[in-house]
Amino acid sequence: MPLTDADLVARVLARGDDGHAFAELVRRNQSIVRSLLRKLTSGNHALADDLAQETFLRAYRGIGGYAGKARFSTWLCQIAYHAFLAEADRARPRVLHDAADDAAPPQAPDARPILRHDLERAFAHLTPAERDALALTFGQDMTHEDAARILGCPLGTLKTNVARGIAKLESRMRSSWGPSGATPRAAGQ
Repeated sequence: MPLTDADLVARVLARGDDGHAFAELVRRNQSIVRSLLRKLTSGNHALADDLAQETFLRAYRGIGGYAGKARFSTWLCQIAYHAFLAEADRARPRVLHDAADDAAPPQAPDARPILRHDLERAFAHLTPAERDALALTFGQDMTHEDAARILGCPLGTLKTNVARGIAKLESRMRSSWGPSGATPRAAGQ
């Protein structure tokens, strides 16, 4: 029977330096953490990967603080979110997305890359609270309760941010893709 995350945490705590157990925790949760951070950084993969590494370092150092009240992945996402906030504070004057994101989308026969690009650009127009709420609830498929806990806000506030974020994304995407949603509009239209 495979070990649970709680079993692995217990091994790390009991042995004090069980690199194998912690490595398994990283392996199991790295895609969740990186995915969240990529959404929070508006698709900046390099920054997201740096923050993911910082997240796992912080988690290793503070694993004794994991109380087991939430899933281990939720605890890691909370650490990742705080690492993102710390980086955003350090880099306040600069924008956390590439300037290339502001360029017109490339024309391609397959609309998926354009859709992804337009969606990332639309995310950049959300407030940080709306973006973070959507990244956790939809991007990480978390419950509203878990997302509110990570963000440190009341449940009602989280739900409001989700609703406002969805409305803004829908509006932006409609302006890019038209009412049918079938094809992107050419630049300049």
